[in-house]
Amino acid sequence: MSEKIQRTVHVWEKLEIILKAENIYKNAYMDVDVWVDLKGPDFNKRVYGFWDGNNVFRIRVLATIPGKWDWTSNSNQSDRGLNGLSGDFEAVEWTEEEKEENPCRRGMILAAQNGHTLEYSDGTPFFLLGDTWWSIPTFRYKWYDDDLERPVGPDMGFKDMVRYRKQQGFNSIALIASFPAWANDGLPNLIRLDDEEKTFLRSAWRQAGTESAEDMHNEGGRPFLFPGKIPGYEKVFPDMNRINPKYFQYMDKKIDYLNLQGFVPFIEVVRRDITQAWKKYYEWPETYARYTQYVFSRYYANNCIFSPIHLDNDHASIPAKEYNEPTNLVIDRYGFPPFGTLISTNAHCSNYENFGGPEECKWMTLYQIGNAPRIHSQYWYLTEIFNLKEPKPALNGEPYYHGDPVGWPEGYRPADIEEEELNCRSGMYGNVLSGGLAGHIYGAIGLWQGSIEEEASPKMWESLTWESANQMQYLKSFIMSEGDRYTDLIPNNGYVTPSQMGDPISYQGWVYCAGTDEKDFFLIYFEKDSPDVVFRGAIPGRSYKGLWFNPRNGSWIEIENPITSDLSTGRVKLPSTPTNNDWGIKLLLI
Repeated sequence: MSEKIQRTVHVWEKLEIILKAENIYKNAYMDVDVWVDLKGPDFNKRVYGFWDGNNVFRIRVLATIPGKWDWTSNSNQSDRGLNGLSGDFEAVEWTEEEKEENPCRRGMILAAQNGHTLEYSDGTPFFLLGDTWWSIPTFRYKWYDDDLERPVGPDMGFKDMVRYRKQQGFNSIALIASFPAWANDGLPNLIRLDDEEKTFLRSAWRQAGTESAEDMHNEGGRPFLFPGKIPGYEKVFPDMNRINPKYFQYMDKKIDYLNLQGFVPFIEVVRRDITQAWKKYYEWPETYARYTQYVFSRYYANNCIFSPIHLDNDHASIPAKEYNEPTNLVIDRYGFPPFGTLISTNAHCSNYENFGGPEECKWMTLYQIGNAPRIHSQYWYLTEIFNLKEPKPALNGEPYYHGDPVGWPEGYRPADIEEEELNCRSGMYGNVLSGGLAGHIYGAIGLWQGSIEEEASPKMWESLTWESANQMQYLKSFIMSEGDRYTDLIPNNGYVTPSQMGDPISYQGWVYCAGTDEKDFFLIYFEKDSPDVVFRGAIPGRSYKGLWFNPRNGSWIEIENPITSDLSTGRVKLPSTPTNNDWGIKLLLI
């Protein structure tokens, strides 16, 4: 039977239908598909649910527009507790004031009609400003049930960190739902099972310096149960056919809190390290598709973005395109997320290059570039995506990370904090003006590692306060300085010459430009040590108002005299930057 649910909800407000099975299942996680057919104004879709322990199944739904909604349940089993139940509810609209208080009330994040930017379901532009806190579901990001505000430091909790980033203008956090989750029995964390096939197990967090996945649990335990099925390692490697709902129940609290604060979490289902062993020892693609769908269905009704894999590089992973098989299976069997949730994934260079186009990779609805390597010559991959015949919005999900040696080119190391900040800003502005108009995701050592150990340096609460993150808000001020006009921008570094005088394996000396097709609005970013340039994208013989933008503090400096292009060629030499540092400039047709 089902538990009675509330009869009136707001549009885009999660509502939970709870069903209790009468039958007993040996493995309800793998064996039972449960769903409701949900009908409302201009809506008629199947919404799948998930097993949540014992005989409990949950289906999380929401209304996309005001009006009367009704549902009827069913499953792939003959079970009176799951099949043939029904209910209805009324959905009412939020006030504009309530939407201003929490933008998530505007609806899911969708691709705009132009194919390059994001917007809420009500059409309001959404420019993503994200941070990478990969181990959010674990105890490393402390959860307090109370709402007491704790100062920055070892006692601060997840809520405090979210509030801190909210004040800086962030609206998204990237996380991984689960890690390989080894048990700690004293065995080495790198176990080679078959050198010839290059199949091995490793701790997902080895790079962070923690040798045991015991550090990846939360109050509910680990995401999968033990013992596993790998011969000789049953106590070390989990059983990918048996989920632990209690782990995800604690994760639910953090996802809900992010939405409550207006954040859109980017949820990756698992890290790449586990997949070689997963594919070899568990039924593939069925078991991986089941887990992906489990995470999707659990968070369908939260305002978020999904990812079927955290593929930051190809070390200890199956080849990227082999993830298409289980993820395409999810789409073929269960359909795209019913409320419009976008699907993306972290990239090893570019996920367009990693996973292929729509024919091979039917599930991708938001592109990313990322970790391979994080230098300014890689920003071009966003321009390639922008110019596709069937473009999709894109961003850089793992650009230069403040303090992270993984992001440094070979033989290079920043001289000081100011240079770290400079490199981060190159990532912010260079990527967006190269075509990443969906937004940008920041990263810093300590935070992405979830560093809390006594010997760790820096610790996560120390990285939280770095100025490079505070400067992310100025990126939005620059890009959206003319409101939604940024949605018309087209990347074209050819408008400025020279544009690539610096070392390609660096973050200095390059210039980036994007402008409208009408040539009435341009944004240009100069990395530090960029040369004086000739601008050749103007309308011939026309004048432009110019304003310098300081990306270090978000201030504007109006250029006194109009910038007037040559009557025949449309060229004009732009003034030198105010100082020998990085600067932005905005040109507006007079």
